[in-house]
Amino acid sequence: MFGRETRMLLRHYLEQGGSKSALARRLGVSRDTIHRWIRAGDLDRDLETAPVRYGPRPPGPTKLAAYRDIIETRLAAYPELSAVRLLAEIRAAGYTGGYSQLTTCVRQLRPASTPAPVVRFETPAGKQAQVDFARFSFPWGVRYALLVVLGYSRLLWCRFYARQDMGTLVSGLEDAFAYFGGVPQELLFDQMKAVITRDLRLEGGALIHNLEFLRFAAHWSFRPRACRPYRAQTKGKVERPVRYVRGNFVYGRTFLHDADLDQQRQQWLDRVANVRVHGTTHESPRGRFDRDERLLLQPLASRRYPSLVLDAAPAAAQSGRAPRPLVEVEKRALTAYAQLAGGGA
Repeated sequence: MFGRETRMLLRHYLEQGGSKSALARRLGVSRDTIHRWIRAGDLDRDLETAPVRYGPRPPGPTKLAAYRDIIETRLAAYPELSAVRLLAEIRAAGYTGGYSQLTTCVRQLRPASTPAPVVRFETPAGKQAQVDFARFSFPWGVRYALLVVLGYSRLLWCRFYARQDMGTLVSGLEDAFAYFGGVPQELLFDQMKAVITRDLRLEGGALIHNLEFLRFAAHWSFRPRACRPYRAQTKGKVERPVRYVRGNFVYGRTFLHDADLDQQRQQWLDRVANVRVHGTTHESPRGRFDRDERLLLQPLASRRYPSLVLDAAPAAAQSGRAPRPLVEVEKRALTAYAQLAGGGA
């Protein structure tokens, strides 16, 4: 079927005095077709009034084209890698283009998922911090990340340990307090599994029964609380930092050993996690902390907690500190104490 362009050319050449036979050969149509168009008046119609329809313009080369293979390779290995991480990686490889064309490319290669809605509540500055453990597997073994995030500013502290126990928790919290430069009034514990929920029971919203941990809390002047009574309200203030550490720090990175993991952790906290613009507060955690929360934290204790029953050596090995000395406690029968006091057996 011959289109509008063919008839326009034919009318033009006929007006210039061209031969119908020559034009039939030139345009690839038969002379009978040309005579039929002339008899039907097809060549005399106002062909210019019909709208011209063009096909889509072929896409031109973009700055991102040279880095598409890197993006495809990274997404093939790590399908959930964020566009922010990909932008940092291709920028390191020389990419000078913008972020929007990268997000368009990532959406084509990996459809974006819609996050579930989260109901939040806010706490005053200096009031509360949330605590949790997260389990990670590395080539040299399993490590447990202890996370502490201030509820108001979202300033985050974390460190990886070889064990998930009370000694790790006590030592890690002291390191977190030192990082913050103060102590919040409450610590909200969420799903502490073998560390907290096994040893402490809930009574009136307070954590009791583990006397050693309560002595530790009194030493640092904070109140421990369980997340369960406020589960619907606290949703999103503990789990999201765990997911953030997993997705933005651990996922897609290479770590050689514990020392390398700890070095990258410290750099990530100072250069990424605590200086980014937080999605809820729309401020950087560090800026919000320095402006509103730092001076409202309680002062640090004059010394670390002097526990006589917790072996903090495994936790201290991760942070490079000298372990606390273990104290041998001699056990005697009650009659021996009675004799020492001058009483009868």
